[in-house]
Amino acid sequence: MPPDFPQSPRRYAAEDAPRTGGGVSATGRTPPHSSEAEESLLACCMIDGGDSITACLEAKLAPEAFYGPANRVIFEVLCDLYRAGNPVDEAVLAEELRKRGLLDGVGGLVRLNQLTDRIPTTAHRTYFLEQVRENALLRQLIAVATGAIERCYEYQGGIEEFIDKVERDMFQVTQDRTSDSAREMKEPIKEATAVIAKMLERRGEMTGVSSGLVDVDKMLFGFQKQEMIILAARPSMGKTSLALNFAEAAALPPNKKYPPVGVLLFSLEMGSSQIALRMLCSHARVNMQRLRDGFVGRDSEDTSRLGRSAEALKASPILVDDSSNLSIMEMRAKARRVAQRLRDRGGLGMIIVDYLQLVSGTDPKANREQQVAEISRGMKAMAKELHVPVIVLSQLNRASEKENRVPRLSDLRESGSIEQDADVVLMLARPKEADEKFQTAADSADLIVAKQRNGPVGEIKLTFLRDITRFENHIS
Repeated sequence: MPPDFPQSPRRYAAEDAPRTGGGVSATGRTPPHSSEAEESLLACCMIDGGDSITACLEAKLAPEAFYGPANRVIFEVLCDLYRAGNPVDEAVLAEELRKRGLLDGVGGLVRLNQLTDRIPTTAHRTYFLEQVRENALLRQLIAVATGAIERCYEYQGGIEEFIDKVERDMFQVTQDRTSDSAREMKEPIKEATAVIAKMLERRGEMTGVSSGLVDVDKMLFGFQKQEMIILAARPSMGKTSLALNFAEAAALPPNKKYPPVGVLLFSLEMGSSQIALRMLCSHARVNMQRLRDGFVGRDSEDTSRLGRSAEALKASPILVDDSSNLSIMEMRAKARRVAQRLRDRGGLGMIIVDYLQLVSGTDPKANREQQVAEISRGMKAMAKELHVPVIVLSQLNRASEKENRVPRLSDLRESGSIEQDADVVLMLARPKEADEKFQTAADSADLIVAKQRNGPVGEIKLTFLRDITRFENHIS
């Protein structure tokens, strides 16, 4: 790279070159770096700007981590565009570099085209990111160690102060690898007292997002922020229907007693149009089978209710993402974007994932139990990061059916980590009607609160309206 390469006005001094790259180190050897990894990571950021740059910022990757001066400038401009809320792609990047007078210095449009053509997909972004981080850390360690060696030869006394200086230099290199998340107790105590004040003010009313079901809200006090709630059942027991009822109650509170909140539904099994049809018929209380069979007339009351429900649902803050093969990292990135979109509409209040076993693991070589454990931890982390309840649907194994008993925590499929990470575990059980030729679940249901960190456990009776696939308060 020519020595007169244009520098960013905010960063990069000549004395930084041995530490950040772009030259030969004091040892006379080329510092560790990988031009291929740096260019591939930049390509990821240009192809899929939002998710890739978010991952880089979460990993605390600074422009100085790039060895090539041109790569540093490109990455810094990409981050500036992202922080300003601008779209991040090759055309916008090129125009921003041109405005700053840096486009020719990074190789012009030809080099930007070469970067985006370098990789076909961002699937290996994590690998490239780790390679860039590792090489940057090695270069910084070399610089600190080399400086320590030189000072050792020049040592003139005061060994304790000397060692302390070496330790501080080493700590300076490694401190950015971890975040300081420890908080003084006064901060969480302030938050806890605010929750207590709300409880005293409401005198036993719920403090979280309403489920729309009286007995569920009484036992859980609503779905609480930062909690991961597992809703588990065997196939065809109605867990998706119940989750959709939760979404409707949160975004369209029936009695206007509670403010509506934004709901993000990740539907990995059903398409968004299927989800919309089920929610529409359930909200309008119209029998979907009669609708399919042509028994609902154009001028009927059912049609009028469908029209009113369609208008209500279109205006509601419910978002559906029906992407398949999502990884937990992709899901978290999408959730962050939605939270940003809903900021002016009351904010994101709840996330529903249907269902956990369909989420892809980030490491295909790991066994399924390890993948599910990683996904489960990621769901809990997403709840804490976005400060919302995350309801995760999950399958149960066949043990409860074989033994003809109610499900229990050990029946959670594929990993015990689901049970450990969850704050609340709900299990839906609907007894079979044995007198039918083809057994179907009955119109009554037991919602078993098998685990609740901050409250009681027990069983809640619900009524299932089979014709409109809707759960309601138990009718005795």
